[in-house]
Amino acid sequence: MTTPAIPAPDLVVVDRLMKTFDVSPPLITRLATGAKPRMLKAVDGVSFRIAPGRTLSLVGESGCGKTTVARCVAGLQAPSGGTIAYRGVPIADIVAGKSPYRREIQMIFQDPYGSLNPRWRVGRIIADPIRALKLAASGAETDAAVARLLVAVGLSPADARKYPHEFSGGQRQRIAVARALASRPALIVCDEPTSALDVSVQAQILNLMRDLQDEFGLTYLFISHNLSVVDHMSSEVAVMYLGRIVETAHTADLFSAPKHPYTRLLLKAMPSLDQVGAVREPMQGEVPNPIDPPTGCAFHPRCPFAADRCRQERPDLRPLAGGTVACHRAEEIG
Repeated sequence: MTTPAIPAPDLVVVDRLMKTFDVSPPLITRLATGAKPRMLKAVDGVSFRIAPGRTLSLVGESGCGKTTVARCVAGLQAPSGGTIAYRGVPIADIVAGKSPYRREIQMIFQDPYGSLNPRWRVGRIIADPIRALKLAASGAETDAAVARLLVAVGLSPADARKYPHEFSGGQRQRIAVARALASRPALIVCDEPTSALDVSVQAQILNLMRDLQDEFGLTYLFISHNLSVVDHMSSEVAVMYLGRIVETAHTADLFSAPKHPYTRLLLKAMPSLDQVGAVREPMQGEVPNPIDPPTGCAFHPRCPFAADRCRQERPDLRPLAGGTVACHRAEEIG
């Protein structure tokens, strides 16, 4: 009789994450005009978990708070509230150096032209985390590690002697991936890593990241507004709107049977080969001002199914059909 496998604990647990920014006018302006302080709630109570070796994608329109969540998880910004834990350790303790897990969390940024130091050769860029974390015993061992990483991302060891400006955008993003791998991470936060690249190059980078995930057992938090990319990369998807998660589900379930009206409208706008030439109805309205969000459900001004309850009562995220949804009328419209 075989012993049932014990599921691995979640690698990342985010619980009621909040991030608020002070966007008030300067003090002298407030004193002169009587204006009140203004706070922008970029992330409003976001919770999710990521299991080892899986990819969770956060998807939504620009300004919904995806990148802010990513930067908080990577330790680049301190949350205003809530908790983030990696392997059960608070992210604040990891950033403060109270835990050995700092090297296990890395980030790939959106802009391959701005994320690499133009004054450093590629070899130094990739070797810097190896030296800083003392992951190699000698210079020769460091050089060998850099060569292996360049080959792993589809470049040549000879490219270590070049500068970033000598590469195309796709090649620069490969260098950024190699740099992220240099510290031997377990979690990589990917902030729209292909949005600045040509479509053909995007596919190459995404396939590379999938291959590297299988090879090194990586876990991804993947940020994107491109649903085709999300479908290709994700194990689970969390849909964000105005700082909150409005739906979560396994990727196949979300694309085949979306529960939230916002998710349904996003998927309707997604290009499809079987609907070439079809007239698409654009999503009505614009994202509300996060400084002064609507009452009730934040999506109700744009929702074709909104009722009086939606305008008055904010829905909580609740379980539904294997996922979660924050919508009062999800069962009705389904």
